[in-house]
Amino acid sequence: MKVTVVGAGNVGATCADVLATREIANEIVLVDIKEGIAEGKALDIWQKAPILGYDSRTVGVTNDYARTAGSDVVVITSGLPRKPGMTRDDLISVNAGIVKSVTEQVVAHSPNAIIIIVSNPLDVMTYQAHLTAKLPREKVFGMAGILDTARYRAFLAEALNVSPKDIQAVLMGGHGDTMVPLPRYTTVGGIPVTELIGKAELDAIVERTKNGGGELVKLMGTSAWYAPGAAAAQMVEAIVRDQRRVFPVCLELQGEYGINGVYLGAPVILGKNGVERVIELQLNDEEKAMLETSRGHVKEVMEALDKMTAVA
Repeated sequence: MKVTVVGAGNVGATCADVLATREIANEIVLVDIKEGIAEGKALDIWQKAPILGYDSRTVGVTNDYARTAGSDVVVITSGLPRKPGMTRDDLISVNAGIVKSVTEQVVAHSPNAIIIIVSNPLDVMTYQAHLTAKLPREKVFGMAGILDTARYRAFLAEALNVSPKDIQAVLMGGHGDTMVPLPRYTTVGGIPVTELIGKAELDAIVERTKNGGGELVKLMGTSAWYAPGAAAAQMVEAIVRDQRRVFPVCLELQGEYGINGVYLGAPVILGKNGVERVIELQLNDEEKAMLETSRGHVKEVMEALDKMTAVA
């Protein structure tokens, strides 16, 4: 199996490192536009192989997509990182151009690849990549829900003083402030979380999760990378190993939840064909209202991209 990661910044390099360390693919190609960056990081990861005992080969290239030919899965992390005070929507114009260009080159060299988008603003970058790739939605989707649920689960584990391994959760909607948490579907070792924590404390954790990316930007002056990189690698693993994992991913909804043509996070089964099935939960009225708010926000950003494209 061959996996390409486009963008050798913090997120892309972390993703490649996790893929190699866990031996998820035989070959991992790291691509970047900056001379020497991908080569250097790939070499560093490869030199760690004898220490940690893995044999996945990592290779770095500068803007050479011919080297990525025949990739089974491609992860696109390219784009500008979010800076303090900058909303995800501020990134739209520049990053849409980058994602469009990268997607064109990926598809030209690996027409059968499954494409995972990590670039921000996530929902609309997934829209851009899907439009450009001209592939079914099952093969072009975004990483957001795994990262958001990981943050949510980490905060819950801390509050309850339990292992994060025992916490299962689902989040839906847009990536960011309008995500839709679903405490009804959150369990701790099979126990509903509402039996273990009070509403006020749970609500505070939900709010912290919604602002999880912003909290890290404020602390570090740039976007997170360890958790996002690992989340993307987990999606790759589910596909490469045909694990049929149930994960929330961002994709075009086509009638599910009464929504058409908008890119939102929803739970799916992820396997060798990409999205094997979209799971439609029975949402209550409050959850439906939150999802509708999220849909409206993402639709606005999609329309902003459409206007930019029309002008261009």
